Amino acid sequence: MTGTRIDKWLWAARFFKTRALAAKACELGRVHSNGQPAKASREVKLEDTLRIVNDGGEFTVKVLQLSEVRGPASVAQALYAENDESKAARAKAQEDRKMMAEWERLPTLKPKGRDRRVLARVRGRG
Repeated sequence: MTGTRIDKWLWAARFFKTRALAAKACELGRVHSNGQPAKASREVKLEDTLRIVNDGGEFTVKVLQLSEVRGPASVAQALYAENDESKAARAKAQEDRKMMAEWERLPTLKPKGRDRRVLARVRGRG
């Protein structure tokens, strides 16, 4: 096997839940192959460097194996190796999100009518 479609590989490597989501991410420019935006039909080859942006964060990975079949997570993780910088950046982003959650205080009750009017004025809607 010389190459695999990038949307199939992303699905098999479990970066996206469905192949359609992987193709949509390629269409939106969230997947780059060797520094170039990748279309869903682009072939992935061994040793390619991919930059993938999904709900889990931004991944920079090197392709170690090719697969068109989705298997268990342990097999999927063997398909690629993530950069140390990528791991560190995702860990830092996760830590930042945790810190923001501590500062963000959500109201315990539904706002009353007066509070809703004040919020509407603050947001420029009233």
